[in-house]
Amino acid sequence: MTEAILRVAFAGPHVSIQDQGRPGLMRYGVPASGPMDRQSFALANAALGNPAGHPGIEISLGGLSLHCQGGTITLALAGGGFIAEMPARKLGAWNILTLRAGETLTIRPGPWGSWTYLAIAGDLQAESWLGSRATHGSSGFCGGRLTTGQVLTITDAQTHPDLEGHIPCPIWARPRHLLRCTLGPQDRFFDAETLSAFTTARFEMTDAFDRMGLRLRGPALIPTGALSIPSEPILRGSVQVSGDGTATVLLSDHQTTGGYPKIATVLADDLDAFVQCRPRDAVMFQTITPAEAIAITRQNTLRFAAFQDRLRAR
Repeated sequence: MTEAILRVAFAGPHVSIQDQGRPGLMRYGVPASGPMDRQSFALANAALGNPAGHPGIEISLGGLSLHCQGGTITLALAGGGFIAEMPARKLGAWNILTLRAGETLTIRPGPWGSWTYLAIAGDLQAESWLGSRATHGSSGFCGGRLTTGQVLTITDAQTHPDLEGHIPCPIWARPRHLLRCTLGPQDRFFDAETLSAFTTARFEMTDAFDRMGLRLRGPALIPTGALSIPSEPILRGSVQVSGDGTATVLLSDHQTTGGYPKIATVLADDLDAFVQCRPRDAVMFQTITPAEAIAITRQNTLRFAAFQDRLRAR
């Protein structure tokens, strides 16, 4: 069996192995995890002809450097406006390239975006749990956070010189600063003035973020009498408000239950583009009805499937 051996020459924080995650297990207290930007992750795999949830590497603004100690492997980089550097070559993200023994690939932040994804034409060996190799960020459990000096083994390593080159970057993969959302489920705990502030004010991304959630800076959204509500299931995209009125958007590794009120829930497609914003970027919320959310989601699902099909057919 053909193998490629990659040594992690450097890995920044929040760089980890991810796949499609663990949906359907929150009832047992298990976060879904998976990629922060699910669409870019799926497109990186589609560009190589991999299944959408094939294990790959999620790379944060901290960057990643991989040295190929043996073998040859084709890789796809998609998500954000990151920069990839190889011997005598400098590429942007949204490219397919081949890494050979003795070469080093360095991925670092570029002009935009907070996350990028390295899809692999081969099987990245990593621990699996409950049918997934997705890493839970805060614990590092399962597939694992990458650390400097770590060695990665890729079995069934493949090269695809015919695929090398640019991957089209759809406009909807860029950062989104206007977030469509449906109010609730606890909007009743906020008065009319607070709800108006939520939908008309500008919020700023802060440095207080991880794979569980991202805290926003903006007007205080003080709930009225809601801090004693029973804990209940919560979802990715929930806008949770703490007692001091601070809003936090919950992300891939969010806890499975919580007792803080949720003022709104962000549309899934907007959430993938939202995580590509950077600290100090401004965002605003636009409320839509549940019926509108369903219609938008159906339309975007068809659009995304068609784009994936075009990538696979190249």
